[in-house]
Amino acid sequence: MGILILTVCLGFSYLVGQSAIVSATCPSDEYRLGLECCPSCPPGQHVVKDCAERRMTKCSMCPDGSFQAGRNELKQCSTCRKCDAGLGLKVKRSCSSTSDAVCEVLDGFFCSDSNGGGCRAAQRHTVCSPGHYIGQRGTADRDTECLHCTDGTFSNGTSSSCQNHTKCESVGLKLMKPGTDSTDSECGEHVPERGLVAGIISGVILVVALIIIAIILWKKKIEKANQRRDQKRETQEQETASTLLMSTKGPDPTRDQQEPTSTMEYPDDVQSLGPARPSSPTHNGSVSVSVHCEDDSIV
Repeated sequence: MGILILTVCLGFSYLVGQSAIVSATCPSDEYRLGLECCPSCPPGQHVVKDCAERRMTKCSMCPDGSFQAGRNELKQCSTCRKCDAGLGLKVKRSCSSTSDAVCEVLDGFFCSDSNGGGCRAAQRHTVCSPGHYIGQRGTADRDTECLHCTDGTFSNGTSSSCQNHTKCESVGLKLMKPGTDSTDSECGEHVPERGLVAGIISGVILVVALIIIAIILWKKKIEKANQRRDQKRETQEQETASTLLMSTKGPDPTRDQQEPTSTMEYPDDVQSLGPARPSSPTHNGSVSVSVHCEDDSIV
């Protein structure tokens, strides 16, 4: 019986001792591995092989693009943050083996998630829409504040205040279109009533149509006159040509012209030297004798 009690006491003592060993904490520069406390790796390095009973922890430097900020027992380093311009970020402090990169926002953005003096995420400043004005411009830490224009004012969204609508009557003009929260009033000159304007337009169209018709008729009249003139001139040219043709031919010769004769008056006692043609009285009562001469001269 006594031996049994002793055995139980010894087993309990062993279990208590093992529990005390397991629950014991390691120093801040070590980490627990089973029942052992292994030395941790310094900043900028990571664990390659854990320690053993007769071996220290094996460490290695962080590769480019990674870091370890403090002592650690990690098997690999953390990846450096990228400050992506497409996300509205830029580098404020570059990454090193012992510290991560720090980002800040680009112009036109504000930080929506900040930490440790840097920014993890950014958003573009809100652009105020027409009908609103910029109450407060955006900064690196705050978005733009847009406020709505009140009645009687307008803004295109880019100004820091709204403008009053133009009062057309005060400048001697007529209101053509009322203003809105994004546009000014539209003013115009005072014009006649629509009925009068329509009448004037119709009258102008009628006058133009009559002028066009008159021009067309006048052109036709001119064309007919030109045709008659051309016909008359052509007729005159034909008559002139016919007259000239007749004048070049001359009149038909008479019988006397075809047979040349020599008419001479002789006294009664003169006898013809040659055969004589029958005499014919002349207008003055004398006798015309036609003498046929064999020679060219008369003796």
